[in-house]
Amino acid sequence: MAQVEVLNGGAAEKAVVAFTAVKPQLVVEAPKAGDAIEFYKSAFGAEELGRTLHPKRKADQELPLVLSAQLGLAGTTILVSGCTDESAAPVKTAGTGCVLCLETEDVEAAVAKAVAAGAAAEGELVEGDGACCGGCVGKVKDPYGFTWLICSPAKKCAEAE
Repeated sequence: MAQVEVLNGGAAEKAVVAFTAVKPQLVVEAPKAGDAIEFYKSAFGAEELGRTLHPKRKADQELPLVLSAQLGLAGTTILVSGCTDESAAPVKTAGTGCVLCLETEDVEAAVAKAVAAGAAAEGELVEGDGACCGGCVGKVKDPYGFTWLICSPAKKCAEAE
């Protein structure tokens, strides 16, 4: 659905994007991601809602790489991801990165709107197994250095698994 906005006497289409959730994402060292998930469950009563592991992790590696674990906590969802040098984690510095995840039905339009407002797109849209939740994901960095993942809703993530 597009909204028409009048600019200097001419009409221009403006994309309308509706977000359904904001999900903070905690990025931790890959070997500790599973421990972090268990800690949040034990310490804060978080409920694990789902977990996506890296699909191409080598069999000789001890622990699977957690691309994204969804935890229900205090009426919201937080994400926990493992980070390695070669991981698909959105931030490469474990323990210091903050990633905000926005859900929307139209990931492509939301990324385009963010870029038009001054954000920098990071990479291409990723779909399927390469995405943190198995759906569709775009990544942008805002002018203030924060990384935002723009993802398809959780229901689509569940269907992809």
